[in-house]
Amino acid sequence: MCAAREPAFVIVTGMSGAGRSTAAKALEDLGWFVIDNLPPGLLFSLAEEAGRVKLAADKVAAVVDVRSLAFTSDLNAAIGELDGRGVGFRVVFLEASDEELVRRFENVRRPHPLQGDGRLVDGIARERGILREVRANADLIIDTSSLNVHELRSKIVSFFGGEDRPGLKVNVVSFGYKYGLPVDADLVVDCRFLPNPHWVPELRPMSGLDASVREYVLGQIGAKEFLDAYEEVFGVVAAGYAREGKSYATLAVGCTGGKHRSVAMAEQLGVRLRDRGIEVQVSHRDVGRE
Repeated sequence: MCAAREPAFVIVTGMSGAGRSTAAKALEDLGWFVIDNLPPGLLFSLAEEAGRVKLAADKVAAVVDVRSLAFTSDLNAAIGELDGRGVGFRVVFLEASDEELVRRFENVRRPHPLQGDGRLVDGIARERGILREVRANADLIIDTSSLNVHELRSKIVSFFGGEDRPGLKVNVVSFGYKYGLPVDADLVVDCRFLPNPHWVPELRPMSGLDASVREYVLGQIGAKEFLDAYEEVFGVVAAGYAREGKSYATLAVGCTGGKHRSVAMAEQLGVRLRDRGIEVQVSHRDVGRE
């Protein structure tokens, strides 16, 4: 996508049930002018009007969702028009696992918008197929599978609460491979080459947030060298993201269970990136999951 220019313009889309309404409300609370359920064909008109009358301090968001078979072609065409006419914009895609989406729809006792006469899982699968290209080209993907509404709102505030601050914003998340890869990760690094504190009886109950575990992990052969090398590599990647106009990146750090090694390394990587002047948020997906 093209780099953001004034007015700030964001397109919010993604899977039904993944939290579009929560994201929209969070943006409204931040002072953004938000229009929900906007037909894709009206995106350029909205952006043009926002530029003319300077709506809501030049921060405008449009929430678009899949309600028709023409959605994908309409949205891709609208994005192409925005890009071709020099409108600065970003696309935010909200994602969740099939299992979590099924649970959410069943809890509210309503059908999926593309379910028709079929099963709920059929509607979800159909929507994933329609949104595949949109997701692939999104600037920011947020996986809400393990997030409640307050945690999703916090993420939106983290990403969009300081739009006046330039530069790349990075979310570093630790995870356990046995629970699966984070679907919103841009980059993944593997810490399983380090000795596992799980096999040290006094460290097993702790996590990588505890000083004893952190010192154990960071004191292992290869830990510092790995952090040094990856910090240098990420500096190159971050510069490339900046040239391409990418404003957000999610870096996932994994170990077996997401409790010890990945947590300690993610925290340390967050410290190093902050020291380089990068805005960083560190979170731990699987701590406490065992």
